[in-house]
This record gives sequence, C-alpha cells and structure tokens, in this order.
Amino acid sequence: MNPFTTYCYLLSFLVSCMVKLSVSDPRATEAALVCTNRTATVPNRQIFIANFLATMDSVTPLIVRQRYGAVINGTGNNTVYTYGECMKDLDQTDCNLCIAQCKTQILRCLPFQLGRRGGRLFYDGCFLRYDDYNFFNETLGGPNDRTVCASGDFKGGDRTVFSDNAMELVRNLSVEALKNDGFFVGLMNKGNVSVYGLAQCWELVNSRGCESCLDNAVSKIGNCTPKEEGRVMNAGCYLRYSTHKFYNNSSPSNVVDDGGSSHLAVILASVSSSVAVVFIITSLYFFMNKRIAEKRRQRKEFGALLRIVNNSKLNFTYESLEKATNYFHLSNKLGQGGSGSVYKGILLDGKVVAIKRLLFNTRQWVDHFFNEVNLISGIEHKNLVKLLGCSITGPESLLVYEYVPNQSLHDYFSAAKNVQPLTWEMRYAIILGTAEGLAYLHEESELRIIHRDIKLSNVLLDVDFTPKIADFGLARLFPEDKTHISTAIAGTLGYMAPEYIVRGKLTEKADVYSFGVLLIEVVSGKKNNSFVQDSGSILQMVWNLYGTDSLCEAVDTSLSSNFDEEEAWRTLQIGLLCVQASAELRPAMSIVVKMLAGNHEIPQPTQPPFLNLSTGNNSEIKPFSGSHPDSYCESSGNNMTHSWIEPR
Repeated sequence: MNPFTTYCYLLSFLVSCMVKLSVSDPRATEAALVCTNRTATVPNRQIFIANFLATMDSVTPLIVRQRYGAVINGTGNNTVYTYGECMKDLDQTDCNLCIAQCKTQILRCLPFQLGRRGGRLFYDGCFLRYDDYNFFNETLGGPNDRTVCASGDFKGGDRTVFSDNAMELVRNLSVEALKNDGFFVGLMNKGNVSVYGLAQCWELVNSRGCESCLDNAVSKIGNCTPKEEGRVMNAGCYLRYSTHKFYNNSSPSNVVDDGGSSHLAVILASVSSSVAVVFIITSLYFFMNKRIAEKRRQRKEFGALLRIVNNSKLNFTYESLEKATNYFHLSNKLGQGGSGSVYKGILLDGKVVAIKRLLFNTRQWVDHFFNEVNLISGIEHKNLVKLLGCSITGPESLLVYEYVPNQSLHDYFSAAKNVQPLTWEMRYAIILGTAEGLAYLHEESELRIIHRDIKLSNVLLDVDFTPKIADFGLARLFPEDKTHISTAIAGTLGYMAPEYIVRGKLTEKADVYSFGVLLIEVVSGKKNNSFVQDSGSILQMVWNLYGTDSLCEAVDTSLSSNFDEEEAWRTLQIGLLCVQASAELRPAMSIVVKMLAGNHEIPQPTQPPFLNLSTGNNSEIKPFSGSHPDSYCESSGNNMTHSWIEPR
C-alpha cells in the first residue's frame, strides 16, 4: 500500500472513530419521514431529478456557513426548492454530520418514485425538505405534519404530575422561543419529576408564523402525555419533550420551580434531586474516566496523522479544491453520478483536474471512498482514470482525478448532447482500449479487481479519444483463492449479469457481461435501456440478426457504409460471447483482447438472456425460452445509476 493510500485510509478511519467517540451528539436519529405528491402539472422527470440533486449539492455549504440553507434550482414546472436547518444547540461539527446523514435518507423520497414530488425528513438534530413549490415560509402542512409519541408511559413517578409538567414546559417554551430568535430549551421540575424540552421554528418562518406553528404544536403534543417522550413536527417548527436531557448544555437552559411564577427562571433543583444527580455522577466516574482517556489518545493520534497528511504532496486541502472549482459553480460541473458530482478544477499551478464531490457522508460514502483510495490509487494503466489525491478534512469528502476532456461514451450516444459522432475506427479503438483496461484489472494488476459498474457513462475519453475506465466506487477486491464472492447486488440495470442479479454470485465474468452490453451499444449506437415496445432489448435484436446471418444490420446507421464489415461482424460476435447467459461460457477479458486484435479464434456464441418487457406491467425477473438454468435477467425503465437491489 503506497503512502497516499495509507494516509487517506487511516485518516478516514480515524475520522470515523472520532465521530463515534465524540462526547457531542449530532442527534442523527430519524423522527419522521414524509414523502409527498401533488397534482400539479407533471414536470420533466429527468430534469426534475437533476435539479433535485443540484439543490442537495448546494444546500450543504450554506448550512456549513450559517446553519441553515434555502436553495432553488430550475425553471417553470421543473423547479426544485430545498431547505435544511440544524437545531441551534448543536455545534457546527454535529450539524454537518446530522445534515450529511439526513441527505442520505431523503433519497427514500426520491422524486417520481411512486409519484413522489416532495419529501420532509425530521431528525432530532436537523431538518431537510424538498418540494416543487416555494414552501420556505410555510407554517403548517396539514396532513403532512406529524405527531410522534413514545411507545412507553412515564415510569419515574406520578404520571399526572409528569403530564402537567410536560404541558407547562412546552407552553413556556413556545412563549420564550418567540423572544429568543425562534429557539428555546428548558427543564421543568415539580414534585421531583423532571421534563426536558426544545422548541424551534425554522429560520425563514416569520414571527407570526412561528407563534402560530408552536401554538399548534403545543395543542397536538398533549396527545402524547403521559408517554415518556413526544414530538410534533410541523412544516415550520419542531417541538419535543422527553424524560432525559437531550439538548446541548451550551444553549439557553431554564428550570421552573413548582410555583412557576418566574417564567422559566433558573433555580436550584431540590436537595433530593441534587443528591441523586451527584450519586449518579459519582457512580459513573470511573467508567467515564477510562473512556475519556481513550478519546484523548485517539485525538492525539488523529492530530499527529492529520499533520503528516497535510504535509504530503498527495493531500489536497478542501479550500484549495473549492477555489479550483470556483466554489463548485454549476458552470464547472462535468456530470452527476450515483455517488456524487464531478467538477472541472484548475489548481494554483495551472493543472486541470476533475474533482468528485462525494454526495453523502454515510456508510456507502465510506465504502465508495475506501474503494477509490485503496483499490486504484496505486494502479496506473493507460485505460484507467488516475486518482491524484483526496481531501477529507473539510465539510465534504473530495477525490481528485486526472482531467479527461472528451466527456464520457454516454455523451456520444445521447440525443441531448451536441457532439460529433464517433467514426468506426474510433469506436473500435475505444472497445479495444476498454477491454485492455478490464483485462489489466482482472488479471495483470497486483490486486484482482471487479469493477461492477461498467457502462457508457463510466468510460471517459481522453484528448485523443483513448478510453479510460472511471468510477470505482462499487469495485470489489476478488481474492485469489476464491471462485466467487457473494455480495449485495449493486450496479446499473441493463448491465448486470443474470447470475449476479438472481443469486448475488459475483465473479470477473460479471464485468465481462457488462462489457459485452457496452460493446453492442457502441457498435449499434443504441442504449440497452432504450426499449421498443414488445421487441425486447438490443441483445435480442443482435442475437436475432446473428441467427439470420445479417449481423451488420445492427451497426449504427449514422455510420452509413463507412465501416469494415468483417471487423464489425467479428466485434458483434465477440459482444454476444460476452453476454452469454452462462458465466462459464463467457471468455476472460484477456481472451477478448486477443479476439479483438485478431489473435484468437472466435467461437460460436450461445443465446444471451433477454430483457423481456411486459407491456403495461412492472418489469420482473423472467426466464427466457432457452434451456440453460442460469438464463434469467431483469429489466427496468429506470435510468438512474447504482440501482441498488438491496442495501449494502
């Protein structure tokens, strides 16, 4: 493992450890998720989703700077409005962590799935919402507002006293919050029964709306008592009470005596309560002392390692990359993938780079980052995009790659892109170069790597149209002593091998299958998810033409007759070999390279699996009519990348 890999891996690991060991708490606990739809004019699905992702990208730096952020992206019916805010008692680090986790889970309300047009996610530490209309000063959301009560009743004393304390507390919080910029926390202690609470209105809600929202929340939260905890989550505010102190000490904290005459005035708790608190603290002293010592040791190691990485030429500061991209300006955005956005950046020395801004700080983010750093940072091959460095010390994690100027293969087969069509010679060289890159990963590098997401958008084109395989976020290390590995299914529908979809059986032959699909797409000029009703996929089309000795009819019509027919026939036959239903019959990538170069005999392919599309029904996994037991596949009209069949 090279020094860059070691530093970045250990730094990421220690960052994760420090988050877990921190005495602070981002309260990234889900309180309510509300996915909504409206009957307004239906916008363009792809544009709306792109705008949604853009707002998710843009809201984070706003929250980092000012603890809340409102973003609008798009025009007309395709406009997306997004808002995020942290609870005001959280410190900035906890705020960042809470919002990062929130962003991962709001995807459960991904636009247009099941007709969804908006989503709200309430965490105990932060709030995130998107919609297709301007809701920023909205106070109440009708049926989309939520009241959530704990399952268990209060067990620490008189339930009536507890209920009375809880209601008096939330009423007082709602009053004091209006005097304190829409936020207040407090403690009510009467009859030796303590209740803690927090009230907050969102930053863009005006004072009258805040008052209305909190009054409504107080009336609703009465349905929770004497449950030990209750929350009301309206469009414009959040109100919570609990038997335990959940808020941060640095916030305005208030205690009410049993007379309640001085509104939320700070007083001493009863002597018996003080004795109880002292007893508990004393009991926990030795346990906590050991834990604190461990946290100090981890912080010391983290600080030492951080200094080493910061002094390394392979490490980039977040600020330098932010400036290189003009603060991630949309004009520098090169593309959007399943794991994040990629921006063009110009470093201080004038070097042009591509900077990937990882979308979400979650377990999947950790997997993606570790894959990129550990699997390819030390690998150099002319057909693989080179990773130049990383930045993981800022509010977001960034990966820095060599800049590849001629976009991706996907752009050359998309009607939305105004690019010159690829000649036959260029297509053939791209297919061969991609095959060489995969052969290197599978057989020639020190590590045996399965990419798992070979597709048009993950093959980039250099200045001379040399193909470079990119995005190793889903890659898996394949141990030499294994015949296959079992893993949760991840990838892009239309490119995934049948044995992988059905049984989660992963070998390098899954990449071979994906490469075969890509090869046929490049030659035919058609994408595999571009179905013609009742006529199946391009795999079926090419197989049918092969059976009638008319393979050349599959070649992209934009080429007219400007291609070598023998070479095209041979190439498509190789593609059919790669997409055979049986993994055992598919050739290794090193053999594919020899076949393409004319240095190996090309056998007759067997029938591929077909992506059957049932008209008017949801797509499903179906067997094709052939005899091989492995011949199963799945189809989908979903064009989103990283189509997770099950979570990792």
